[in-house]
Amino acid sequence: MTTTSPTAFGQFGYTLAFAERVLSASLRRQLAEIGAAPETWYALKLIATRGPALARGSLTEALDGSPSMNPERTRELLTRLAADGLIRGEDLMDLTAAGETRYHLLADHLAGPTAALLGRFDPDDIATTIRTLRAITVAAGAAPDS
Repeated sequence: MTTTSPTAFGQFGYTLAFAERVLSASLRRQLAEIGAAPETWYALKLIATRGPALARGSLTEALDGSPSMNPERTRELLTRLAADGLIRGEDLMDLTAAGETRYHLLADHLAGPTAALLGRFDPDDIATTIRTLRAITVAAGAAPDS
């Protein structure tokens, strides 16, 4: 039995992968302007948005799932962020005051380019895209990132 699916189904993965590649390159450029790495941004953002007191296991699982990360790189990143005075905690992770300041600096730096890019689109379309991607993530068996 042959099933027919909408043309969009065949274009979805490729389109999503290309968008991720382009957006990741843009993020790297924006963060490089202020001497930050995407991994640092992601770790600080996870703690800021899922914390306070984010379980180390949840944090490392989310970081390990990133394309450029693995368990060793995640351990190195968390060790460096702690040594830099940006995070604290063993089992439960929090941002320090310096970590909160750095997180807000990075968020503020990225806010303008993000608004310039997404501002070209209908806000309802953006909201629909977010809802759809979260639902796909759940349907595929993973918890969506907030």
